[in-house]
Amino acid sequence: MQRINFRAPRQVFVLACAMVGAMAASSAAFAGECPADKMKPNAREKVEYKPVGVTDVTLGSIDLGKQPAHIEGRELRFRKLTIEPGGIVPWHSHDDRPALIFVQQGEIVEYASNCVDSIVHKAGDLRAEVYGTSHWWKNLGKETVILYVGDVRKDPADHNM
Repeated sequence: MQRINFRAPRQVFVLACAMVGAMAASSAAFAGECPADKMKPNAREKVEYKPVGVTDVTLGSIDLGKQPAHIEGRELRFRKLTIEPGGIVPWHSHDDRPALIFVQQGEIVEYASNCVDSIVHKAGDLRAEVYGTSHWWKNLGKETVILYVGDVRKDPADHNM
């Protein structure tokens, strides 16, 4: 049996499981989406911001090659991102790293490559990030933002947020 690599207290894991279960049981649509009439390929250029005021902690990870699905070279990980007021999550792509992001606290603005307008994400929102999504995020508020992120990455040395 494979052991899951946990780097956080049991309470965080229990919270994560409860959160995932609640989201799965909910029939609500994803919030904070780009309106259909604002979708446009290459609507935004890549920006070269560095991370500012961001803490990224991996709470657990699973080597998917060692699971029944046998997805070699892929890792499922669960992370907590904390973004201070004025903080920036720099530009990154999800073409090869699908993710689900849950906003646990605060409000944060996303600047996506495929959306003319910025997208506001509030506490309780869930954002799917898939192929075709490149973006950066900024905390324009006065409250610290807390995000929980589940993603599947190919390269364990990939430290993209």
